[in-house]
Amino acid sequence: MDPEAARNARESLELAFHMSNILETGLDRHTLSVLVALCEMGLNPESLAALVKELRREPPPHPTTTTTTTSTTIPTLP
Repeated sequence: MDPEAARNARESLELAFHMSNILETGLDRHTLSVLVALCEMGLNPESLAALVKELRREPPPHPTTTTTTTSTTIPTLP
């Protein structure tokens, strides 16, 4: 990628990230970058949005061990 194209790509991603923050999507730059790249590869943006929503609805995986303090369970990393 030539320097001008790289600069334009960075600026476009920065603009998309700014809009994402205004809309309070909760997407970080990396995730947004991956989603934009997938759209550029021809994936349907509405399908990707539905996938992101579905993944956010899923409960986190059950930890193998937990530490309990008063009434809070804190998952521990493996």
